[in-house]
Amino acid sequence: MIQEPISSNTPPLKNNKSSMLILSLLFDAIGMLTYLVPVFGEITDVFWAPISAILLIFMFKGTAGKLAGVFGLIEELLPFVDVIPTFTITWFYTYVIKGGRGQE
Repeated sequence: MIQEPISSNTPPLKNNKSSMLILSLLFDAIGMLTYLVPVFGEITDVFWAPISAILLIFMFKGTAGKLAGVFGLIEELLPFVDVIPTFTITWFYTYVIKGGRGQE
């Protein structure tokens, strides 16, 4: 009995640059939602800060992701600095400044 190699017809991974940008914009918008409800919003930052840090670390691998995670945690915990788009800045660094390769 001769076994033939299993061939996979799955296409190669496509560039995730645009999907990462959309996620980055979405997560930055979630972080800025706290301005809709002034007092309650700042309290929710206590819960959003660690979630945002973990998302940054998982989305952007390596040193850039870890540094962005720490910065994102601090940025979300400090009151009134939620206007800094940490996810989008990290996306820009990863895909534009670093050469556009990301973790593909």
